[in-house]
Amino acid sequence: MKMQPFEGTGAEWDAMITALPQPHLLQTWEWAQMKAAYGWEPMPFVWPAAAGECQAAAMVLKRHVLRRGFTARLCILYAPKGPLLDASNGSLRRQVLDDLQQLGKRESAILLKIDPDVQLGWGVPGEPGAVELASGRHFEGELVERGWRFSNGQVQFRNTVLLDLTASEEHMLESMKPKTRYNVRLAEKKGVQLRAGTLNDIPLLYRMYAETSVRDHFVIRHEGYYRTVWTAFMATPEDGLRPHAEPLIAEVDGEAVAAIFVFYFAGRAYYLYGMSRDAHREKMPNYLLQWEAMKRARGRGCTAYDLWGAPDEFSESDPLWGVFRFKEGLGGRVVRTPGAWDYPASPFWFRLYTQVMPRILDVMRRRGRARTAQALE
Repeated sequence: MKMQPFEGTGAEWDAMITALPQPHLLQTWEWAQMKAAYGWEPMPFVWPAAAGECQAAAMVLKRHVLRRGFTARLCILYAPKGPLLDASNGSLRRQVLDDLQQLGKRESAILLKIDPDVQLGWGVPGEPGAVELASGRHFEGELVERGWRFSNGQVQFRNTVLLDLTASEEHMLESMKPKTRYNVRLAEKKGVQLRAGTLNDIPLLYRMYAETSVRDHFVIRHEGYYRTVWTAFMATPEDGLRPHAEPLIAEVDGEAVAAIFVFYFAGRAYYLYGMSRDAHREKMPNYLLQWEAMKRARGRGCTAYDLWGAPDEFSESDPLWGVFRFKEGLGGRVVRTPGAWDYPASPFWFRLYTQVMPRILDVMRRRGRARTAQALE
């Protein structure tokens, strides 16, 4: 059946997408409501089956580019980590893409961006054990045939690293690289203490995150954005049905030295944010934090832990290579997805937008880095 607007509550949406293939945190009702606070309009859609149950869904976010003049209707549409569907079902795949393309034209969109969590394969290409999945390649091939463009604006990570949490704790430890396992034990011996954070810790966590961004040369948003995200997901009930988040903080002699934010949804834990200080780094607090996150996620019934990000190109020249080696050491397996693809619903505006926007974003990133550094001073 064709795409229909979803009419129901946030709890009903979350429960519904949990039953679909690869349900993702960024497709939840709560994530869309958080983005609504920053100018995005949530547009949830479903594809009902003949029997009435949902067979596909997409939480599409809409944002106007300009609100005045003859370009006032122009907008951007984005389905973060969507649509959710069985990519091996050819007729469903075609129906979903047909409907999304029509939506882009109907909404006068410059482009419609998707980055579905459809798996192309597992493992590092060319290494033993790497697997390619035909269904993912067919999905990617159909995008090309329909005129979708591999996006120059990759919002999320294209690839990630997943940890299997179904094994025993002993087996999870044994699956780590020897050096990683040693560093976990070292942190314990050196007196690193862990605790779950509270809402009162948010100013501390943001400052540590800002310090990390300046040190490691990546751009972050302003404090208000993270306060909104962290507060919203920490406040949701821990009932296993709605997405929830908690910070874990590592301390040495009562001083916070590192922290991570772990999100939970539909049997999967997500490591979205990590932060650390230069102090006591030799005590390896980050290793103990990840081990504690694995145990806590497993205790909540999660079967997988998404370490959120792996290189696009698996070589030492990739900026994510060092972080990837850390994640790989925890015993994770690479999962590869198509990344973000753009449908140019308005070809003229799409060409103009994709030429101008990268320059604007470069300026914004430079200013963002400068603002973060000034705020710390």
